[in-house]
Amino acid sequence: MPPLLAASAVTKSYGGVRALRHVDFELHSGEIHALVGENGAGKSTLIRIFAGAAQADSGEVRFEGQPVTLHDPLAAKALGIAVIYQQPALFGELTVAENIGLSLESGGLWRRIHWKQRSRLARELLAQLGSTIDPERRAAALSMPEQQTVEIAKSLGARARVLILDEPTASLSEREVNALFGVLRDLRRRGVGMIYVSHRLEELPEIADRVTVLRDGETVQTRAMAEVDRATLIRMMVGRDLDAVFPKRAVPAGHVVLETRGLTCPAAGVKNVSITARAGEIVGLSGLVGAGRTELAEVLFGLHRPSSGSILLRGKTVNITSPQDAVRLGIAYVPEDRRRHGLLMPMSVAENVALAQLATASGLQKLHEQGEYQNADDYRNRLAIKTSSVATPVQTLSGGNQQKVCLARWLTAAPALLILDEPTQGVDIGAKAEIHRLMSDLAAGGMAIVMISSELPEILGMSDRIYVMRSGAVAGEVSRAEATQERLLALALGEAGAPA
Repeated sequence: MPPLLAASAVTKSYGGVRALRHVDFELHSGEIHALVGENGAGKSTLIRIFAGAAQADSGEVRFEGQPVTLHDPLAAKALGIAVIYQQPALFGELTVAENIGLSLESGGLWRRIHWKQRSRLARELLAQLGSTIDPERRAAALSMPEQQTVEIAKSLGARARVLILDEPTASLSEREVNALFGVLRDLRRRGVGMIYVSHRLEELPEIADRVTVLRDGETVQTRAMAEVDRATLIRMMVGRDLDAVFPKRAVPAGHVVLETRGLTCPAAGVKNVSITARAGEIVGLSGLVGAGRTELAEVLFGLHRPSSGSILLRGKTVNITSPQDAVRLGIAYVPEDRRRHGLLMPMSVAENVALAQLATASGLQKLHEQGEYQNADDYRNRLAIKTSSVATPVQTLSGGNQQKVCLARWLTAAPALLILDEPTQGVDIGAKAEIHRLMSDLAAGGMAIVMISSELPEILGMSDRIYVMRSGAVAGEVSRAEATQERLLALALGEAGAPA
């Protein structure tokens, strides 16, 4: 029986850059086939060709053994190919039910809409994912995990024969990931073929049947998932052993940079939080999605005002009523959703790096006169940002390089405290190691870092101390030497038997 979807010797170039070179790939019915590789390896280009968003320069794409030409996304959709991209593409002003309905309903502009039926369908699709999202909520009010869940529900409703998932679990909690995997296994039993793109190599053995590795636009190898481990995948992806994914260095802790005492903010759900972060420390904030970690960061950065408690910087009580106050006091914050809140995507690398200086400059022209481009170029070299020019729009960069631009933006302000919310979410293993190295360098230079992460290996690998949050409060503090995945999860879940 021929593969459900296949690529043979597919080649694609953009200008003088060869994105794919004679790539081979096969997906069978009832198979979950993982596609992995560093950013820039060619994964996104291959997905775009399968989705009809790009056309190969040479080679062949086949569907059920027959050559097909996917001129546009509608042609791919007509074959039953659906794509869930890493960044949700919902209409913020519309409800969840309206977003799902628009993607599934046919008919002209003046067709009659059955509102109750639309809402009922949305509720049923969400329920299949274990979600209780209200179909009448506006999409703009959804969190990142909720937006991702709605995108997955849209694809379920389309009854896709081929489902391409691009980093589907990047913003999901463990419970949501388990629910998603349950749905994917059910789709596999029904004969749906799935291409599963993920940087979370540790989850692949749980869900994938086979894995194909791309490197520098070429197919390295396709193997049964049971035949390879994480270390082998990393070697295949980067072409070398990667021993230092978590290059944490022991640095003597200095003076207390940040201290909170009973910090409470009902609007953000933060309750009686007392933590400290010293110069040279990387302090991890662990916990399940919704535990209050991001909300605490937003209070520290002046996005929410506390009702009680206090914030001390370098031993002095401060009143932070806005992000401008926070920046002036030496606090920098890199948010989780870098595309929506951390960067201005159409603007250049240089302009984004200069944003943190706006408090002391009257506009981008003045910043340019002060050496904006030279400053950005210095950070491009220092952080190894892969771009031919700092004049390049930041939206054209890979996820890992976008994250480095976010960091460069705040480093120009020379902060004393750096808050990183999911600093390596959605980036490849090589970029992850580079960001971790940078964090270690900054801590060694005396900066205090508060790192929020949902990845326990990252929390364990990079933190000097860890605060575990649950329901907006600190459930416990654990030293690096005493931290284990079991202990952190027990605290996060509020288990009575959590190790002391």
